[in-house]
Amino acid sequence: DPDAVRFRASIIEGMMENHPHDCPVCDEGGVCHLQDMTVMTGHDYRRYRFPKRTFRNQNLGPFLNHEMNRCIQCYRCVRFYREYAGGTDLDVFKLRDVVYFGRAQDGVLENEFAGGLVEICPTGVFTDKTFKLHYTREWDLTMAPSICVHCSMGCNTTPGARYGMLRRIVNRYSGEVNGYFLCDRGRYGYEFVNDARRVRASVVRVEGQPHEVGHDEALEHARRLMAESRTVIGIGSPRASLESNFALRALVGPDNFHLGMSDHEGALVTQMLDSLRAGPARTPSMREAEQFDAVFIVGEDVPNTAPRLALSLRQSARQQPLEQLKKLGIPIWQDHAAREAAQHERGPFFIASLDATRLDDVATATYRAAPVDIARFGFAVARYVSGDAAGAATLAGGADAAARQCATALAQARRPLIVSGAGCRDSDVIRAAAAVAEALCRAGSPAGLIFAMPESNSLGAALVGGQPLGTAFAVAATRPPDLVIVLENDLYRRAPAAAVNAFLSSAKHLIALDSLNNATTDRAELVLPAGSFAEAQGTLVNNEGRAQRSFPPILPDDDVQDAWRWLTDIRQGAHPDDAPWQSFDDIVRAMGAAIPSLAGAVDAAPLSDFRMAGAKVPREPQRHSGRTSILANVDVSEPKPPDDLDAPLSFTMEGAITQPPASLVPFVWSPGWNSIQSTNLYQREIAGPMKGGDAGVRLIEPAAATGATPAAAMPEAFQQRQGEWLVAPLHHVFGSEELSNAAPGVASLAPAPYVALNDADALALDAQPGDVIELTLDGETHRLPLLRASALPPGVAGLPIGLPALPAVTLPAWSRLVHRQ
Repeated sequence: DPDAVRFRASIIEGMMENHPHDCPVCDEGGVCHLQDMTVMTGHDYRRYRFPKRTFRNQNLGPFLNHEMNRCIQCYRCVRFYREYAGGTDLDVFKLRDVVYFGRAQDGVLENEFAGGLVEICPTGVFTDKTFKLHYTREWDLTMAPSICVHCSMGCNTTPGARYGMLRRIVNRYSGEVNGYFLCDRGRYGYEFVNDARRVRASVVRVEGQPHEVGHDEALEHARRLMAESRTVIGIGSPRASLESNFALRALVGPDNFHLGMSDHEGALVTQMLDSLRAGPARTPSMREAEQFDAVFIVGEDVPNTAPRLALSLRQSARQQPLEQLKKLGIPIWQDHAAREAAQHERGPFFIASLDATRLDDVATATYRAAPVDIARFGFAVARYVSGDAAGAATLAGGADAAARQCATALAQARRPLIVSGAGCRDSDVIRAAAAVAEALCRAGSPAGLIFAMPESNSLGAALVGGQPLGTAFAVAATRPPDLVIVLENDLYRRAPAAAVNAFLSSAKHLIALDSLNNATTDRAELVLPAGSFAEAQGTLVNNEGRAQRSFPPILPDDDVQDAWRWLTDIRQGAHPDDAPWQSFDDIVRAMGAAIPSLAGAVDAAPLSDFRMAGAKVPREPQRHSGRTSILANVDVSEPKPPDDLDAPLSFTMEGAITQPPASLVPFVWSPGWNSIQSTNLYQREIAGPMKGGDAGVRLIEPAAATGATPAAAMPEAFQQRQGEWLVAPLHHVFGSEELSNAAPGVASLAPAPYVALNDADALALDAQPGDVIELTLDGETHRLPLLRASALPPGVAGLPIGLPALPAVTLPAWSRLVHRQ
């Protein structure tokens, strides 16, 4: 209608009154929603001739730039940050017609989803500060569909590269997994790909001295070591792809292949996998988790171990109050009205954890205890749900009443959800979570069960199978191996240094494949440069058992290549009689045939022969500047574009112009829709599934419940030992994950090492914050500053895990604590 067209144009003109005309220098230029709307409404000429409003910008930390002069007062930032993500330190300040969005004072935004403001903002108020360090226009990026490697949730991402450098990560919409949002670790942890510690060339150590060698020489050296070695041990990795783990398993043989996790962690992952398979509770996706109306978190610090899941759980706390809005005739999609009506009401949300968490603000009740007491609390809830009140009443103090309250709320809920994981490093906690979910299902409730796994492919590694890492250590102690091959794994993060040193010293030769130099590669005779997620193709299995394929935006010019390709090349030299694998398709098919539980992974994404109207899917948008200008500063005669033989994607802007399957969508764009708003055109409906279905294939579905199950045995209550504390693991969203620690922005927010005690325990040691506390773990003595954590239970000390400055230790473990002056 002409009136609607004129009205829309006048709105855009009003927004542009104070907006600077700085598109050529704005980081958002070319992907700006306001820019799209201005062009669409034909607002080509400006009538406003008066001074524009100006603001002072703030320093918001290492991730975000702030340019308030571009603000159009849409309120998207505070609605997302405060209402959806639960942040409190970003707000709107208003005086008459002057509106300011920022913090009360300069400082790092505290919420782990602050980076979402980059995509939420329809203009250039909030932009990516890391992207600015190596900026290029976004239409000149080479992009590919990828999977986040920084936790087990399997969020879909779009990495963008230019001139062989990874420049940024943005969210790739997935209706079933991450939806519209990424956490900051997933968004900014990518900079490890550009780190100076990257392994860019093969290295051979001769008499302890490293020497770079070419691809062919390195491959020949590896084949010679394989030929000369009678006993070979292969160590896999929970951060390597299914294909890489399988290639190593095929090279060394199933009996010589070992999971790249510590015995304790491997046992916990296997236990969780068995619980998911045995059922009867199903693991919902993160999208489905938002629809559950009662939540019980058992022993997991979800905001730190699985932050994107925490965002979904925050939405599930609203489900029960939102149900009441139907009586008022308020549709749920009318978000502002729904929030006004619901106010601060929350549904049942219970947290039993070691320490305070960032979800406590939506919790109905919290229970702080040692891991074994968290498990006892969970078992009590399960027994109350089952009607076994006599068996449940074994908790001391108010814990029994809290367990009864939790059980009642879960039993009365329409869809209850149980969340746990390996965060406490305690098998009883996992058993307790499974027991609650099973009791609910047997009572007729459609309960869900979610486990947060330790790393991006922990569940996939368990599906590949293999012996515990400790078995490799034991074998090496009695029968020293001729050759050890370590795949994308720093063993010094898995086990105490003394045990790793003994293991590596027992081997005559060591080959390490990795993307980053670390303590293990420093010991290797031969180091082979494995591609990171930005340079290698592979399949990861997330915490719900969804196999998803990752494709690289970079085809490296140096000797870097997929780890599975290095291992395949070595295998063809060591086992010439075996059927050769010439491509990714060959290895993924072989894996599906050899391991029945992974047969479905073949269909995680179309294979390399997939075409649309006879063409591949382009990694570069149609707006790309074109390959004729890429190397013009070197040679006017441009080389032929690289050809990817392993993927149905091309490294050019030529290719299919229709929308590909969700697993192959490298970017979202449509004529006139250059911003992230074009995501809507790829969906069946707003916030719904992608056209053609969402990416990935589920490999795990629970078994049906059959018969009655006896009540699980409840462990003994926690008892503090005289003069000792139980040292338990604490997690940090910035600092606990290995790869993101090599990203400067993430590293700058990681805490320094510490040991945490509650106020009473610190007083018993006569120690103040910052004082040195001495503790002994795995036979090694550590001296760390004290941090007060008032929520920690008595008798428990917290130790952050994963920090680069801290060695690997087996937790939980008992230790004396000594206050050193």
